Amino acid sequence: MLLLLSMIMVGSQTLLSAKLPAKTIVTPENTGTLNGFITDAETKETLISVTVSVKGTKVGALTNKNGFYSLKSIPLGKQTIVVSLLGYKKLEKEIVIEDNDSKKLNFELVPQSIQSKQVYVDAEREVEKRQISVSRVDIPIQQLSQLRIGGEADVFRALQFLPGVLTSSQISSGLYIRGGSPDQNLVLLDGSTVYNPSHLFGFISSFNPDAIKDVELIKGGYPAEYGSRLSAVLNLTQKDGNQEKYEGLASIGLISSRASAQGPIGNGSFFVGGRRTYLDLLLGALPEDKENPLPNFGFYDMNAKITQTIDANNKLFLSGFLSNDFLTLDGSGINFQLGLGNRAASLRWTHVFGDNLFSVINVSGSRYLTGFDGDNSGFKFKVENSIIDYTLKMDLEWFASNDLTIKGGYEGTLFNFNYLQSFGKDSISNSDSTTAGSTNLSIYDHTHSLFTQVNYQLTDLLSLQGGLRFNYWDSSNVTTWDPRIALRYQIQENFAVKAAYGIYHQYLRLASQQDFSFFDTWLPTDNSVLPSTARHYILSFETVPFENYGLNVDFYYKDLSNISELIQTATKGTKVADIFYSGNGRAYGAEIFLQKKVGDLTGWIGYATGFVYATFPDINGGREFRPKYDRRHDFKIVGMYKLNDRWDFSGTFTFQSGQSYTSATSRFGSAMPGESVNYSYVVPGQRYGERLPASHQLNLNANYTTTFFGLPARIMIDIYNVYSRRDIWFRYYNTDKNITTVTDVKLLPIIPTIAFEVKF
Repeated sequence: MLLLLSMIMVGSQTLLSAKLPAKTIVTPENTGTLNGFITDAETKETLISVTVSVKGTKVGALTNKNGFYSLKSIPLGKQTIVVSLLGYKKLEKEIVIEDNDSKKLNFELVPQSIQSKQVYVDAEREVEKRQISVSRVDIPIQQLSQLRIGGEADVFRALQFLPGVLTSSQISSGLYIRGGSPDQNLVLLDGSTVYNPSHLFGFISSFNPDAIKDVELIKGGYPAEYGSRLSAVLNLTQKDGNQEKYEGLASIGLISSRASAQGPIGNGSFFVGGRRTYLDLLLGALPEDKENPLPNFGFYDMNAKITQTIDANNKLFLSGFLSNDFLTLDGSGINFQLGLGNRAASLRWTHVFGDNLFSVINVSGSRYLTGFDGDNSGFKFKVENSIIDYTLKMDLEWFASNDLTIKGGYEGTLFNFNYLQSFGKDSISNSDSTTAGSTNLSIYDHTHSLFTQVNYQLTDLLSLQGGLRFNYWDSSNVTTWDPRIALRYQIQENFAVKAAYGIYHQYLRLASQQDFSFFDTWLPTDNSVLPSTARHYILSFETVPFENYGLNVDFYYKDLSNISELIQTATKGTKVADIFYSGNGRAYGAEIFLQKKVGDLTGWIGYATGFVYATFPDINGGREFRPKYDRRHDFKIVGMYKLNDRWDFSGTFTFQSGQSYTSATSRFGSAMPGESVNYSYVVPGQRYGERLPASHQLNLNANYTTTFFGLPARIMIDIYNVYSRRDIWFRYYNTDKNITTVTDVKLLPIIPTIAFEVKF
C-alpha cells in the first residue's frame, strides 16, 4: 500500500485506487460509477489528496492535483460516500446507485483545526495504506503556516527542516537533497520551472506561503511523468482564490511586509499577492564589523492567478510569478554585487472526458537571470547568465478501474541560454566581448519527451507502478529511455515495505565558481558532452508506531555518471565542454522521519546520514573526492504547540556537518612589466579536502490571535538564531598584504522580530 499509492501520489496528478476493509463482491454489470471534484466549502478552492470511499466496500480513491476523483464498480442501491481530509470535517453523504449508473457529484468540505483528534478517520488511513509514496513528503499547509521566520511562514524553510534536505553553502538558492547538487532538483510552480527557488541566504523562500495551496516533495524514485533532473522534484500548486467573497491580508514585520487579495471574478476567482523585504535597511543600522562584514541584501516577489470554470467538464487556470534579489558585500579584500530574478507564467486547461478520463494541457514560460561581478584582492570577476524556456505539456489519465490507472503524455520545451564568464586583473566593461580570460555562449535548443505510467493494485497486499519516459534533445542529438518501477507490500496492518528503481537523465548543468558558489548559472548539454545519468535504488519502511504518529525509514543509493564540475581556469569558451569537467559519482545514505500530524502538539524529528563521492580524471589527480554537497550528519527537530485559541508556539533546531571547501597550500605573486602592483594568487590544496565547522541553530516563534477594529488579526514574535551562532558562509584568502590572511564571512546573528497581520 505504501509503495504503490506513493508513486501514484508521486505523480501528484494521478488518482490513487485503494481497497477498504469490508468485502463486497460485485461485477461490472451490476455496478455504477461516480466522479467529480472536491472543494473547500468556504472558498470553493479545489482540494488535493482527499480520500473518497464507499462505506462498507473496498472502493476508494484520492483526488488528484486538480481535485478530481473517479470511483468505479460501486454496488447498486443505497450507498454512503465518505469524504475526508486532514484539516477538514469528515463528510458522509447517502446516494442511490442504479444499474450502469454514471453520476457526477461534487463535494464540499468544511475546514477544521488539525488539533481535532477526529479529523484523521479510519477510511483515510485505509486508502493511505495503499499508496506507494516512495520518498514523498507532504507537510499540511496548516503546519507550514506555523513555521515562521521574520514574522511570516515560509515554504522553503520548512523543507530545509526535513531530513536529507539541506541548503547549499548556507546561502545558495539551491537545495542539496540526498547528496544531489542544486541543479539536480526539478522545481515546478503551477507547471512552470523555477530555476532559483529561494531568496538570498536561503533565508526566505521565493514562494509566498499565502499564495501556495499544496507542497509536494519527492526526494527520489519519482515516476515517469517527471524528467530532466537527476535528484528530486518539488511541485507547488498556487491557490486559485476565493470564489465566494472578496478578502485580503496584510502583514508588517521588521524583515519584510506582504499583502494579498482574492475573490470572485467572472465564473471563477483570482488571487494576487506580493512581498518586499527591508533587510537592507535593517542591516545598515547594525554596527560595522570589518573583521566579519555583513552582506547587504533584499528582495521582492509577486504571485497572481486567475481561475475560470467554463462548464462542468472544463476549467482554465492562468498563473504568474516573479521575484528579484540583490546582494552586495564590501569587506577587507573582497567586494561584489549580485542580482537574481525569476519570471514564470502558465496557462492550464483541464477537461473531463466521460466518467473515467481526465486531461491536462499546460503551456508555460520561464525566465531566469543572474548578474554577478566584483573584485577579490585585485582580481576582477564577472558572470552573467539567462535562461528562457517555453514548455508545452499534455497528459491524459485513464481510470480503468479502482485497481488500475494509466497515464501518458508529451512534454516539449524550447530553450534560449546565454552565459558570460570573465575573470582577470583588468576591469571588465564590455559584457559582449570574448577577450582573453572570458567565456561567452549563446545556445538555442529544444527537447521532446513522451511518457507513460501504470498504477496497478495486484492484490490487497501488493501494488505496482511501472513507467517509461523517452527523451530527445536537439543540440546533442541524443535519445534516452528512462524506465521507472516502484512496489509496495503490506506486511502487517501497520507496517509496509516499499522499493523503487529508476533511470534519470539531465541535460542542464549548473556552473558555480568554486570560491563564489552562492549563485546559479545554467547551461545545457550540447554535442560536446554527454547528458548526466542517475540510477536510483530505494528501500523504504513505513509504520505507525503510535496513534497519530508516522515513522519512515529510507535507504537510498544513487549511481551517477557524466556529472559536471566547472573548469576554474577556463578562458575562451564556445561550447559546453570548454567550461566543464565530466566525471562520475555515487551517493548513498539513510533517513529517519518521525512525524505527528494531529493534536495540540505536532511536528517531526528527522535524522539523515549521507555519503557522496565523485571522481573526475582532470580533478584532484583523478583521485576520488567528496564534493561540497557532501554532508555526514543532518539532524532536525520541529515542534508546534497550540496552547489555546489565542496562543500557539513553534520552534526548530537544526544541526548539520560543515560544508567542504578547497583550502590553500601556498601563494605566488607576479609583477607585470611597467606596473608597480604585485598580484598574488593562492595555490589550491586538495579539491574540497577541508570542511567548515558544523552548523547549528535554534529558532523560536510565538503567535497571538486577536482582533483589530473587529477584523481577525495576529501578532507574531520570532527569534531567529536564538543563541546567535554565526555560522560560516564561506572562507576566502586575502593576499592584499605580504602575509596571507584567512577570512571567514559569517551569516546573520540573533534577530528578534515582531510582525502584525490582519485579514479583511
